[in-house]
Amino acid sequence: MNNKIKPNGKLIAVGGSIEKDIEEIDDRLKADFGEEVILEEIIKHAGGKDSRFEIITSATDEPEEAGDEYRKIFSQLGVENLDILYIQDRGSANSSQTLERIKKADVVLFTGGNQNQIIDYMIDTDAYNLIKDRYLNEELVIAGTSAGAAMMGEKMVEEGKETELLMKNDLNMGTGLGFIKEILFDTHFIQRGRFARLAEALAEFPDKLGIGLDANTGIIIKEGNICKVIGSGMVTLIDASDFDYDNYQKLKDETPLSLLNLKVHVMASNDTYYINEKKAQAHYDERDYKRSS
Repeated sequence: MNNKIKPNGKLIAVGGSIEKDIEEIDDRLKADFGEEVILEEIIKHAGGKDSRFEIITSATDEPEEAGDEYRKIFSQLGVENLDILYIQDRGSANSSQTLERIKKADVVLFTGGNQNQIIDYMIDTDAYNLIKDRYLNEELVIAGTSAGAAMMGEKMVEEGKETELLMKNDLNMGTGLGFIKEILFDTHFIQRGRFARLAEALAEFPDKLGIGLDANTGIIIKEGNICKVIGSGMVTLIDASDFDYDNYQKLKDETPLSLLNLKVHVMASNDTYYINEKKAQAHYDERDYKRSS
């Protein structure tokens, strides 16, 4: 029997971008989102262009500059009901003004930067508790890019070496905001060679589903179960629940790991994964296939 609580809200996790497709937008914001299709998906799932957006800049050390860029790009896409929540300390995360704005929001979006700052400023604050409660019980959309996506799970990678070798203790793990307990996210996944570090994270936490998000790519999670891929890149899902052999606990630090019987899915736009059923489903569109003469 599945006693898992089914959230009424949605999560939208974006892997960041290395593209430069949005004209006249600062490079930092391009590095977060890249293609407009990602932002358009967020707008659609938030309820449209008239929805209320709050952008949380806790991850960045340049919150005002980032806020200006978010206003600019969302305005270009027709969104005007948007403001910036400058939560750069725990006091502002507990303020009555912050809580009133979160209560009115249709979507809260966490920017890129350093995920550890998001945790430091937000965890166990009144703002965090309100966002989580509204996500579970209302139709709030929680979106995040790069660091703003990495911190969504119960566990997160705080810091890790970007290497093709799979070695014990090549990374530091920390506690995320826990909007979804079953998933361990990593971002800029293929571009920065992060398969090994996500695999090691799963060796330590094999009960989690590893989701590696590419540049220009995201995943929408509904009901805490249904994951739909958006964007132009790939999403890599790693299921470690059926390990045949895991020598993680037996090894000395910085020695190679053996992880056998990992199940890996590589998914593209509109493909779907069901967390509870551990089922992957490819999207079929005949326009994606060549016709023979």
